[in-house]
Amino acid sequence: MSMDGKHRSFQEQVEKQPDYRYDVRNEIIINNDTMIFEEEYNVKVLMLNGSAKANGNTYASLLEVGRQLEKEGIEYEIFQMGGEPVRDCLGCGQCTENGCVFADDKVNEFVAKAKEADGFVFGTPVYYAHPSGRVMSFLDRAFYSSGRAAFAFKPGASVAVARRGGTTASFDAMNKYFGICQMPVAGSTYWNQVHGAVPGEACQDEEGMQTMRNLARNMIWMMRCFKLGRESGILYPETETDACTNFIKRSDTLR
Repeated sequence: MSMDGKHRSFQEQVEKQPDYRYDVRNEIIINNDTMIFEEEYNVKVLMLNGSAKANGNTYASLLEVGRQLEKEGIEYEIFQMGGEPVRDCLGCGQCTENGCVFADDKVNEFVAKAKEADGFVFGTPVYYAHPSGRVMSFLDRAFYSSGRAAFAFKPGASVAVARRGGTTASFDAMNKYFGICQMPVAGSTYWNQVHGAVPGEACQDEEGMQTMRNLARNMIWMMRCFKLGRESGILYPETETDACTNFIKRSDTLR
């Protein structure tokens, strides 16, 4: 938050009030009256529908997150992977400033959008007790080719959608992307899983939908806290990158 000029004056006036607090939106509550804070807090969440079904249960789960974001004035986009083939990462090391060398799918398009986003939700269907192979290939290449440039210090969350089993294993696997890229993980009131077999059934999972809405609220809070921190002069933590060890000592850097 800028503390210069009228914003500093406005902030000081607010804090002199006997009973004030900020709520999750861009509002200040003073003696139960609402004031809209003048500073802009424009943030955007980019979500990935890892299902080939554009309007299936994974999409319905992400859409519930989106509806809550929209209620709070947050822009969002659900990026559709679609049903086209997705290449695996080959570990070729030829990633360029333009992204992955394989440009015949949507990975580079997604990374370009990710650089402009403030938070992420990755959704996957569960077929054989693990995330979709396509979404894993997609995210492997997105993260490997972009490094930390697109994702570091931005909150992320994963959502797993299944008929019955495999959601927690999928949830664990998807969260690995956040851990290696310095991304805080947004949680909810249950593990981020929704259940449904045929398209539309996910909406009948009342607790699953509730989990999605609470996930959205928590992500909003995190993004706004981070934005306030940056604008108040709080710097990102220093990152060490010198050490890179292998189990077997070797002179080159091949993996």
